[in-house]
Amino acid sequence: MSDLRTSRTRLVAAAATAVLAALSLTACNDGTGTDDEGASAATSTSPSPGAASSPSTGSDSTGSTGSAGPTGSSGSSGTSGSAGSSGGTSSGGSTTGGSNASASKAPGGSSATPVTCEGSNTKTVAAPLSRPLNHMLLTVTNTGGKPCFLYGYPSVQFADAQSEPPVIEDSQPQAVVTLEPGQSGYAAVSLSAADGSASNGRTVRSLTVYFYGRSMSESVGSSAHPSLPAKGVHIDDSIKVTYWQQEMSDAVNW
Repeated sequence: MSDLRTSRTRLVAAAATAVLAALSLTACNDGTGTDDEGASAATSTSPSPGAASSPSTGSDSTGSTGSAGPTGSSGSSGTSGSAGSSGGTSSGGSTTGGSNASASKAPGGSSATPVTCEGSNTKTVAAPLSRPLNHMLLTVTNTGGKPCFLYGYPSVQFADAQSEPPVIEDSQPQAVVTLEPGQSGYAAVSLSAADGSASNGRTVRSLTVYFYGRSMSESVGSSAHPSLPAKGVHIDDSIKVTYWQQEMSDAVNW
């Protein structure tokens, strides 16, 4: 009888053990058991392949892409690739250079519009020369406030002369003589033949100088009346003049 009770007790214990094992297995399958350790693998610090290629988490968010823009100063000021590009144009480069170029001005001379040189805006001086022999130098100085043009050559008239002396064509300069205020231009007058071979020699004591306009068809403005030496100057029919010259040396060479 004792053995029968012992056998029953063992059967009950075995059945209880089987029930507990079944309950434990059920708990594991429905996610409430120790299988939660699998969740710790999902929080690993190693990036997944999908995260590495995501455009929202690339280098643009750090500003490093901004430094790759043209002439960009740094990527730290930008939060995206497009911001880096605009930062590049604002750092100087061609944008600033273009602004400076448009603001720069070309060098220039007087802003006043040139006028024609004539008696009212110039002073004329006549001075006999020792060399070349029998020559006189005319010096015209701009006394006005604007640049003026000395067109062609002086039209000179001594005393009672009936016609103006001819011009030495070979003395024509390459450009019209321009006088800034205070600047002078020059012309020479060959008064007479050095060997006395020309006819109608005489002494004159007064001189009038007329100024041509651009068309060279007639004199313009006021004439000038430079003084001559008290003893006068000797002229003959060989008298002639040079074109106006920018330099004195170019005038006395003829």
